[in-house]
Amino acid sequence: MPLTPLDIHNKEFSKGFRGYDEDEVNEFLDQVIKDYEILIREKKELEEKLNDQNERIGHFNNIEETLNKSIVVAQEAAEEVKRNAQKEAKLIIKEAEKNADRIVNESLSKARKIALEIEELKKQSKVFRTRFKMLIEAQLDLLNNDDWDHLLAYKLDATELKSAQEEDSLA
Repeated sequence: MPLTPLDIHNKEFSKGFRGYDEDEVNEFLDQVIKDYEILIREKKELEEKLNDQNERIGHFNNIEETLNKSIVVAQEAAEEVKRNAQKEAKLIIKEAEKNADRIVNESLSKARKIALEIEELKKQSKVFRTRFKMLIEAQLDLLNNDDWDHLLAYKLDATELKSAQEEDSLA
């Protein structure tokens, strides 16, 4: 156990023949007590400072640990966001591909339908052309018929028509 200033103060030396000067020893002991008290005070102050510093270090260690945990949580959250974004991107791409396939299929179907309609219109136009040609040929045949020549060759006198009309009215 270390000495205390009180231990130094209460220390009694035995007196011997021709011993030390008592006042000089007491004066020296008083000086030792003062210096020892100063050292003890400084030691206490340094211990308090050390405790304060240790508390601060503990506080900063807690902050560091909390920050490290926060960084890990943030990294995990970022990874989760990244994974979710990739999943969503894949879903969007699949949906776009399905829509593209649907649009292509609809377009092909419409193109086939239009091609069939064009073929049908071609058939109808051939039928119309054939019928129209037959009609025109029939009309040409009528024009080329000799009956027209007989009509033109038929002569009728207008005076004969008047007399025939008068006869009919008298009767």
